[in-house]
Amino acid sequence: MPCAEMNFEIPEGLGDLLRDFTVSVLRERPGNIYDFAVDYFTKIRETRRPKSIPMYIIVDDEEAGEPDPSQFRPKTQKSKFARRHSVSAERYDPEADDDDDEKVVHPKTDEQRERLVQAVGGILLFRSLDSDQMQDVVDAMFEKTVEPGEQVIVQGDDGDNFYVIDSGIYDVLVLVNGENKKVHQFENSGSFGELALMYNMPRSATIVAQTKGTVWAMDRNSFRRIVLKSAFKKRKMYEELLENVTILKSLEPYERMNLADALVPKIYTDEAIIKQGDDADGVYFVETGTIRVTITGVSGKEEEVARKSKGAYFGELALLENKPRSANVYAEGKVKVAFLERDSFERLLGPCVEIMKRNSSLYQQYVGK
Repeated sequence: MPCAEMNFEIPEGLGDLLRDFTVSVLRERPGNIYDFAVDYFTKIRETRRPKSIPMYIIVDDEEAGEPDPSQFRPKTQKSKFARRHSVSAERYDPEADDDDDEKVVHPKTDEQRERLVQAVGGILLFRSLDSDQMQDVVDAMFEKTVEPGEQVIVQGDDGDNFYVIDSGIYDVLVLVNGENKKVHQFENSGSFGELALMYNMPRSATIVAQTKGTVWAMDRNSFRRIVLKSAFKKRKMYEELLENVTILKSLEPYERMNLADALVPKIYTDEAIIKQGDDADGVYFVETGTIRVTITGVSGKEEEVARKSKGAYFGELALLENKPRSANVYAEGKVKVAFLERDSFERLLGPCVEIMKRNSSLYQQYVGK
């Protein structure tokens, strides 16, 4: 009796999944392919698992005013600042539709805005924000004057605001074995209070002003809407961009995720992005728009050698060879790029270096190498 013909429908994405796994096996050459497969697919599952809060936001240890929450112990003394004591227990979902939240704007003088822009300029949490989002940050923050000995936040309190220091000296204290232990000190710069807002947990440290000073505060809802949601959108956008960059096909999903977190948006309009002969500071990935690549010859005349658009990358050659820029790159109209600084390039793109070196032959022939 002939066997009945069986029709199997291949699940969507299976081909890509098996291809990426095969590439990883050939690249890594694992001693035990079964253990490697378990680790590989576990990592993929973790990267695809929905998260209730964006754990990927980068926080500099030198900026963070609230230490490891495992050190947290309640404290009853209260700060002079008004605090909310009924924060709901649910974690923030960056995918939730909260676009209807009312935008908060605190009026400021020109002098206040200038001071605030300078204060937030070096805050790592704001690094991924574009110009419009930074404007929202400036609008949403309000000024607070503190006196010596005043507690800005108190360990154990609910998180109400995120703070950026404008001026003054502040001690970070953690309750250890019933005594406050000084673990850090801010002097005229820095930020604190983000952990309680990001992870919906009580304050894990007390911040005490040692001198008279000024801080800028942003309320809980504005912080989440501007900082957390924008960081979530940035990761999704950059992951989609990187998936279309050919040389990055050899990266595993979690490696592309780490790369996406390290990218910084930059916008150029009818101007030079990099100039031949300049020192290399990083590599660029084109998000939108068109770039024009030129080489300046011995005679000083520029010759156009390429035009590139979304998904292209440039600036890697100088990093690979530790030499000055070998070409000029200009923005044709408005161009948005994702920038990866030198340190992150060396740390995150190791698997792609050999491919980049092979692709650099065009530049090398034009500069006579």
